[in-house]
Amino acid sequence: MNNKRILIVTEYFYPEEFKINEIAVAWKKKGYEVDVLTQNPTYPFGNTFDGYKNSWYSKEIYNGINIYRVKAVTGYKGSLFKKLLKYFTFMILGSIVSLKIGKKYDYVFGFDVGALTGMVPAVLLKKFYNKKVTLWIQDVWPDSVYAYGFKKRKILKFILDGFVKFVYRNSSNFAVSGKGFIKRVKPYVKDEKEIKYLPNWADELNKDLEAFVFTKDEKIHFTFAGNVGKVQNLDNIIKAFGGLSNEYVKKAQLNIIGDGSHLQSLKSLVDINGFKNIIFWGRKPREEMYKYFSASDFLIVSLVDKPIFSLTVPAKIQTYIAANKPIMAVINGDATDIIRDNNLGYSCEPNNILEIKHTFARCINTDEENKKEFTKNCENLTTATFNKDNIINSLLRLMTR
Repeated sequence: MNNKRILIVTEYFYPEEFKINEIAVAWKKKGYEVDVLTQNPTYPFGNTFDGYKNSWYSKEIYNGINIYRVKAVTGYKGSLFKKLLKYFTFMILGSIVSLKIGKKYDYVFGFDVGALTGMVPAVLLKKFYNKKVTLWIQDVWPDSVYAYGFKKRKILKFILDGFVKFVYRNSSNFAVSGKGFIKRVKPYVKDEKEIKYLPNWADELNKDLEAFVFTKDEKIHFTFAGNVGKVQNLDNIIKAFGGLSNEYVKKAQLNIIGDGSHLQSLKSLVDINGFKNIIFWGRKPREEMYKYFSASDFLIVSLVDKPIFSLTVPAKIQTYIAANKPIMAVINGDATDIIRDNNLGYSCEPNNILEIKHTFARCINTDEENKKEFTKNCENLTTATFNKDNIINSLLRLMTR
């Protein structure tokens, strides 16, 4: 029995649906004592989950894992102020708790999936108690701050650069979910610190589910699944699909599965323009997603054309690949390279509506033999690169060595 103790610091944890849930359980099964410092669950709707009180501090047990929770700001879904307040609240309350409980841990693991402020409770344990701190970076600062609309003014750049240096220099080593992140992290850390590429793996899919019936008519089905926000670039996707000739529109259907801050705007865009065969299905349970994937001919991944997103590989790409379905990638950078280099489907520029439209037409015209080749390539890549057990073990080795 391994009596080494790990503290995981993460803004999100079970019952919220993130990869860190599986990591914590896997490490616990390997014999480590695993605790989690997080906040009360509110994602993605901005409300406290049923069965939880949004108290200032609480403790619970999940699969033998101690979870320490702090108060979360709610109602942030449509409010930038509340969203920022949520980040700073976890940074402050989480830091108080981490300094109180942190001395007893051998290793600290930061799941850096959102604002970098959420990693302060982790890095303080290196600064004050000299604990080994490993960050798994899913979102690079300061790039992502600018990507969400903040102007790159001198004073903001000065503050953000200083903050990023503080967090990264008080970390021991790093894993990054995208290869492009390595060059963005390096300027903020000392050369001897290891930065290892460890991508996300696919969500587990229940392949016993029967395929969903999108429509009784035989059509080519395009499906986007996930958060429906501005950065997902669905405006251009919808405009391109809606701009297809009647001949193509009759043959195809665009399915949008998910919820988010931009959903109503997209519905209005469809209604105002009278676009046909674009259906919004709302949010569906993660455990049922395979039936929608298996009923699709092409799965769409899309992000707006911003420098930070050219380094980002959305976690849904791995899930799409695991579903063994051809992919239509409306995105630049590392994500596009994965699709092209492994021949998993087609890609196009996110800002070029005409090119997106031509890619829709190309997908519609693709024969079954090519689709089977895309499918086979997806299967091979899931086994070789995006293997869940290998990635979880590699993260553990990076943290404990």
